[in-house]
Amino acid sequence: MAKSFAYYPGCVAEFSSKELNSTTKALAPMLDIELVPMPSATCCGAGDIAEAKPNLYLALNVRILSEAEEMGMDIMTICNVCTMNLRRANKMVKEDPTLLEAVNAELTKAGARPYAGGTDVTHLLWYISTEEGLAQLEKQGPRGLNGLRVAPYYGCQLLRPSSVMGFEDPDKPQSMERLIRALGGEVADYEAKSKCCGFPIILARESVALKESHVALSQARDAGADCMVTPCPLCHLAMDAYQRKAEIANNTEYNMPVLHLPQLLGLALGLDRQVMQFSKHMVPVAPVAEIVGV
Repeated sequence: MAKSFAYYPGCVAEFSSKELNSTTKALAPMLDIELVPMPSATCCGAGDIAEAKPNLYLALNVRILSEAEEMGMDIMTICNVCTMNLRRANKMVKEDPTLLEAVNAELTKAGARPYAGGTDVTHLLWYISTEEGLAQLEKQGPRGLNGLRVAPYYGCQLLRPSSVMGFEDPDKPQSMERLIRALGGEVADYEAKSKCCGFPIILARESVALKESHVALSQARDAGADCMVTPCPLCHLAMDAYQRKAEIANNTEYNMPVLHLPQLLGLALGLDRQVMQFSKHMVPVAPVAEIVGV
């Protein structure tokens, strides 16, 4: 029986990174996962609303948690920022009954269902890298990465703060490494894999942000990576869409294809390349597909 989740792709995967959303939905049945849409879910507000209007941030996120609770399912996300915001709001109201009561009063005024605190939030990476998730990969037969050398890039918000995220050691994460090896790939390890990509400041302080992405991209290149993989669409934008700008700003070349996590899984499991929409990437993915043999 498929494991069912209330599916919360977030804004970026539904609009500017549609290839992430389409790949995830096509991949799910292969992993015995049922992704149930959340038709009334809104944006989580990212970090902007949390800073500017914390009460609105809580109401937005708790309303999303409540919708999943009404569906009788936990939430699965494919975005680091969405995961962090939903888990942070969930932790805040679960640990403070008075705060939960106040937020529920606001939800009731708006005609929304109050939240009882019965929802958990997990990221696709967290689920698929556990024993249960890896068992689903085992059912797919021989691994298909053909020795592809992959640099895992976690970014910062899927790991920190550990009191909210709590899945693994934020300084020594290993979930993507386990997956890469299980899929028949090799890990290109490097220090900056858990550092910030710079995306949160890329519009306000582009030069500083490009230095952040340079550190990770150059280290991955120097570690001999054929490609980088990330579980976050915002990290993907920083590393892929802005890669040419980072090359110019830092007077170097990376030539580093950057895959979304579901695309790496899809390559290994034989998912149709058209579904994965590699043409949407700024850095060509063709060299990676050639190594894998698809």
